[in-house]
Amino acid sequence: MEAVEMALEKGDVFKASFRVNAHNRLEAYCKVDGLPTDVLISGIPAQNRAVEGDIVAITMDSFSSWTKMKGSNRTCNNYATPEDCSLLREADDVAGNIYKGKGELDKDKDTNYDSADCRNCPSQNQEDTEVYPNPNKSCHFPEKKYAYEDSGSLGPVSHLDPVRPANESFDGQNNAAFESLNMSSCSKQIEVISAVQKMCSLVNAFPSKRPTARVVAIIEKSPRRERIVGQLNVKQWISVKGVSRKDAKKNKNLVSDNEYIQLTPIDPKFPKMMLFVRDLPEHIKKRLQSGDVTTEMDLIAAQLYDWGEESLFPRAHILHVFGKGSKVQTHLDAILFQNTICESEFSPEAMTCLPCFPWEVPEKELQSRLDLRNLCIFTIDPSTATDLDDALSIEKLPNGNCRVGVHIADVSYFVLPGTVLDDEAQFRSTTVYMLQKKIPMLPALFSDNIGSLNPGVDRVAVSMLLDINPAGDVVNRWIGRSVIQSCCKLSYELAQDIIDGAVDFESSNIIGESYPKVHGQFGWPDIITSVKSLCEISNVLKHKRFNDGALRLENPKVAFLFDEYGLPYDLILSERKESNFLVEEFMLLANTTAAEVICRVYPDNALLRRHPEPNMRKLGEFVAFCQKHGLKLDTSSSGQFHRSLDLIKEKLKDDSVLFDILISYATRPMQLACYFCSGQLKERKHEWGHYALAVPFYTHFTSPLRRYPDIVVHRTLLAALEAEELYLKHRKALLVNKEEELQRCFTGIIFDKNAAESVEGREALSAAASKHGVPSTEVLADVATYCNERKLASRNVKDACDKLYMWHFLKKEILLSEARVLGLGPRFMSIYIQKLAIEQRIYYDEVEGLSVEWLEATSSVVLSMSAHRRAFRRGSHNKWRAFEEVAFVVDPYDLKVASDGSDGCENRDPNSRTEIDPAVFPLTVHLLSTIPVVLHAVGGDDGPLEIGVRLYMSSYYG
Repeated sequence: MEAVEMALEKGDVFKASFRVNAHNRLEAYCKVDGLPTDVLISGIPAQNRAVEGDIVAITMDSFSSWTKMKGSNRTCNNYATPEDCSLLREADDVAGNIYKGKGELDKDKDTNYDSADCRNCPSQNQEDTEVYPNPNKSCHFPEKKYAYEDSGSLGPVSHLDPVRPANESFDGQNNAAFESLNMSSCSKQIEVISAVQKMCSLVNAFPSKRPTARVVAIIEKSPRRERIVGQLNVKQWISVKGVSRKDAKKNKNLVSDNEYIQLTPIDPKFPKMMLFVRDLPEHIKKRLQSGDVTTEMDLIAAQLYDWGEESLFPRAHILHVFGKGSKVQTHLDAILFQNTICESEFSPEAMTCLPCFPWEVPEKELQSRLDLRNLCIFTIDPSTATDLDDALSIEKLPNGNCRVGVHIADVSYFVLPGTVLDDEAQFRSTTVYMLQKKIPMLPALFSDNIGSLNPGVDRVAVSMLLDINPAGDVVNRWIGRSVIQSCCKLSYELAQDIIDGAVDFESSNIIGESYPKVHGQFGWPDIITSVKSLCEISNVLKHKRFNDGALRLENPKVAFLFDEYGLPYDLILSERKESNFLVEEFMLLANTTAAEVICRVYPDNALLRRHPEPNMRKLGEFVAFCQKHGLKLDTSSSGQFHRSLDLIKEKLKDDSVLFDILISYATRPMQLACYFCSGQLKERKHEWGHYALAVPFYTHFTSPLRRYPDIVVHRTLLAALEAEELYLKHRKALLVNKEEELQRCFTGIIFDKNAAESVEGREALSAAASKHGVPSTEVLADVATYCNERKLASRNVKDACDKLYMWHFLKKEILLSEARVLGLGPRFMSIYIQKLAIEQRIYYDEVEGLSVEWLEATSSVVLSMSAHRRAFRRGSHNKWRAFEEVAFVVDPYDLKVASDGSDGCENRDPNSRTEIDPAVFPLTVHLLSTIPVVLHAVGGDDGPLEIGVRLYMSSYYG
């Protein structure tokens, strides 16, 4: 990799993460740190055998090769200023200089470059490591020209937001290109920054042009290469094999050494792969020999281990067979495999780190901790929650302020740094939720019992007592270790009933078994009063937070209703209520408070969470769309953005679907929040902030039972508390008046920087950090990166499970719904289906019996039934799709009979249960039109799971 590293240092090539467009695998996008837009890598030769998730080195194409930005109607030559003209003349020089770096690399294209292997996949055994080349080894790929079939042009598209490349923007979890180069001199760094600045100027000067590039090296191979899930193309293999019956009689072994079979990944971002039949597991070979075509119904786990320079397809080998693709459990297993989720039991060594159950708070802890068992403390969680890691309390103070208690399970008391249990928790990093079950980060014995703030039992906690005035300001605070006892476990639904007045003092006397038990000295009147008081304060905090510039983009969520077998029988759109926001406000306040303390006390060793500003180009496109439709949007700050959306919501109060669409599109420019180590960005504190929350620093503190970063933050916060105690003890020893009360200098409202920087302060902070296991800057940076990866994997699991259960629901019966048209072109339309809160596409080009007329002037399309039947497509047979794949046609008479109920059938068409009427041909569709559609399940045994969408049409002709 020496040539690549030198080119990176000089700024001749750029380091980037490789992301593939899920709708068109020939398009990939790379994010270069410092550039305002992603770089297009178009075509297989330019992609140079890189796959989704690889870290690559790219060289920019000359400016004249850059493409027009999708959705852009601007041309660079119109209204060009003299500066623009000058830039245009220099453009090819700037891009061309960077392009020259490729020539230097090609000189060494025959050299083998090695680098340190990445972390091995847990499922890879020793045999795999020895037989197959390690797919994580870095390599340099010289460019190779191939002849590939044309993917076809997408044609012009009218869209709210141009057809968006999948994963075009990412959240910064990967190290920035320039942070990881380990440059040997300042001059080299200046060269790189200068190259980026020149390219950035060029991109900004010509916003309608998309930069293009080619991959010249793969720096780090994606772990996803080891976790491919797909299905074998058995029928094609049998067809290609072409063994005659006569030959078959002579040779009973139909499998030769040189034959291969194709594997088609269920993720469209990955290419088809070759598997040598001779290397297949014996049970699969036997099924192939017997001609068992059902083999292709199985979901297969595979590893991509090689993509030779002369090969059109990468090679893979089978790791595991999950089972039939039509089974829910098969897909659940595959989802966990794809995302490297550890589902195994905790090791006996890890379990020995836990105390015996049942567990009681030791006398020593009762003496050393603040005893808060006299407070009315309770939890508010989902009704099915078992890992209760946060609780609330409230007291009215004589001066009119309120003292709100936020009590978090003291997980770090049990999970000590460097233990086997700590290693397991860090490896898992987060609890993974799969709708019907969870895979815990910590053993259930601990997360659901010993560590959980269950009602009626004493528990250890880390508490924040926050004195809040009527204006919502925190005027005083105490942070420390405590002993608490929750008196009740409230669900969000019951808390909402209390807020709404459905549970009052009178009805509290007759609360039945459906309500949770109240423990200890408190009764329902105490809980009801506390919930209502907390609600009032949370509303003040929320109002203050949004006045200070916070932004909320709340997307509709689908909730599933499950039967006794764990399968979905219905789905509804859920919305968060005031009880959810009540808890959220106090958790946000506690997280922000923890962040403030740890980043001031340990400025180089704080694990924080940042949310970068949105992608400005995409944000500008969204603003332009709103303006086009008469909606004023100010995005100059997160606060103005939020206020603008509030005004738009009021304006669209009679069109809630359109507002949901706007919110969905408003989220697209947003980048993902990510963990980081403060010491890594010490010189760039302006990047620490959280855009959506509008706070200068933020972290995660309130969920240590299910998030490893919270445990790290607890340790750092507890180190700050102990350092403060040590320092104050030293100061008190020097006082003449021993009774004088010293103010908290590290964790209070006012931070004493002089104390922290004094010799005694530094010694106290160092000793406390060592005792509580506060990681070094370098270690903490690695922890942050890994936790980002695991958090994203956990989110991918949840999204995949949502899609799986939605697919299973639609497999049982089709669903009729109205849809709004978001994007429109001559080949397909993008639609938003509010009932499922999803976006889908309907492709209508090259369909038997359907004619398409694209009206460029009005950006609309006319779909008509046609008697003309085609049999060819670009010289290929049977490429035209069936009419039934695009439209679900019903007879109006059958609809009338069904609605009258005169057919006497119990199994009537699903449309009989809805008031949605079918459309008629010819159908004219405009942007934002409302059209009827039919949703159904696609795939399973015969391909990837998809939510199929068809037009819902009447056979009556308009």
